[in-house]
Amino acid sequence: MTDSPEALAGVADVDCTGKQALVTGSTSGIGRKAALALGRLGADVIVHGRDTTAGATVVDELETLGTDGTFVKADFASVDDVRELADVVRTETDELDILINNAGGLFREGELTDLGVEYTFHVNHLSPFLLTSELLEHLADDARIVTTASAAHQGTTLNLDRVTSVDGFSSWSAYGHSKLANILFASELAHRLDATDRAITSNSIHPGAIPGSGFSRFLPRPLPQVMKGLSVVPGATTVADGAAELLFPAVSPRTADLSGRYFATQQPTTPSTAARDKGNARQLWAFSADILDIEEPL
Repeated sequence: MTDSPEALAGVADVDCTGKQALVTGSTSGIGRKAALALGRLGADVIVHGRDTTAGATVVDELETLGTDGTFVKADFASVDDVRELADVVRTETDELDILINNAGGLFREGELTDLGVEYTFHVNHLSPFLLTSELLEHLADDARIVTTASAAHQGTTLNLDRVTSVDGFSSWSAYGHSKLANILFASELAHRLDATDRAITSNSIHPGAIPGSGFSRFLPRPLPQVMKGLSVVPGATTVADGAAELLFPAVSPRTADLSGRYFATQQPTTPSTAARDKGNARQLWAFSADILDIEEPL
């Protein structure tokens, strides 16, 4: 399939037989496409989401491909759910070769989670941070971690005071701030893994503005309808294109030795100044561990 994510990423010949993968947010959109692509490459895939019916459908599709699939339901606004997801991964796999932190979204209303953190920041950043921390000792020696960020981080500066309040809440501003956190997290994780001599890579990606990804359902009306119309415009970024962005750093031989990078259009790309600030990255790392009441990983 020339328009499959694996073909678009140039990895259709990569053999992932025997590898174990977790793709969060994989019951729809680019996560689902990436999970099925990994299945076609031979990997066994743990599927994650909140919709049990949709999750079962993806698992059925994986099993039709001749690979193993397991669905785990977990709400990323819940610390307990994320820890339970990690428990299942440790139970169901000998080790994890590919971790794709893809779950997240843009949310219209401002609210605090049970942790006292703004919902967008909790779901998009804190939960991937916690999940990755819980799985660090379960990762294979040459594992790859990919985190879905966004070009929406541009123009945003790190302000951790804002994430425990919804005063003056702006959905787009909160989303961009969380995507900045994704890039800082991925780069700091790469730095700390390198410092411990682990050959695990950590990168972040911009998947593109994808009308058909389901992301538009989070936007205020009438933008969802507008985006749906754009999905049929020739040349528009597709869900398969977005999934290919995930696959490129996750399995491509060309990215095996690249870590701490931010990819867009399958190229290492320079993110914003704020996203390259090492002080920001260290501050975010310490803050995230503190608010989750865990020791700083690595």
